[in-house]
Amino acid sequence: MHEQVPVLTIDGPGGAGKGTISSLIAERQGWHLLDSGALYRLTAQAAIKHEVALDDEAALAELAASLDVEFPVSDGVPQVLLEGQDVTRAIRTEAAGERASQVAALPSVRTALLQRQQGFQQPPGLVADGRDMGTVVFPQAPLKIFLTASASERARRRHLQLQEAGVDASLSSLLKEIQARDARDMQRSVAPLKPADDAITLDTTRLSIPEVVDRLTELLAQRGMASGT
Repeated sequence: MHEQVPVLTIDGPGGAGKGTISSLIAERQGWHLLDSGALYRLTAQAAIKHEVALDDEAALAELAASLDVEFPVSDGVPQVLLEGQDVTRAIRTEAAGERASQVAALPSVRTALLQRQQGFQQPPGLVADGRDMGTVVFPQAPLKIFLTASASERARRRHLQLQEAGVDASLSSLLKEIQARDARDMQRSVAPLKPADDAITLDTTRLSIPEVVDRLTELLAQRGMASGT
């Protein structure tokens, strides 16, 4: 059954707009959404809660395999619950992103989460957002997108988000963090960040969110995957 359920994978570095774009496309299509990055953030969050060191690969893999996670939606706003506790905001900080990147570099953790991620492939379809959705998790997906943007633009976007949230942050520090995370994600030995061989790369540096959504909707339609086609 899973092989017949269409999947759109959207991979790329942090700050390229994957989360926003994936959510909008999933809503437009009426499909399920997988925020794979949240699973790594949640594993890191669970590690802190249970006092597991971020370099204890065996213990982290055990946590990943048994995560008590829910993704309820209230008034159109998605939430993330870890062991019944709302951690939606807690897992979206820069520090949480750094911890998730460390955890994601561990082979045993990635293996533990692989089957869990593939289980999100349910009718009528799935938009899978991450860093290795098209290369590792859903290699047979009929449409794979690699969403990117310049590091400076991604830092600018993140800085704006934090300002809007009332959080003071240094733009130069954010740029350094993004560059360091990119390097770690691209150089890791397991599932490095890179486009799938058959992925379409889309640079969003100078594109608006509606423009990106429209472009992906066109690509879905070209493959007969858009709702109503």
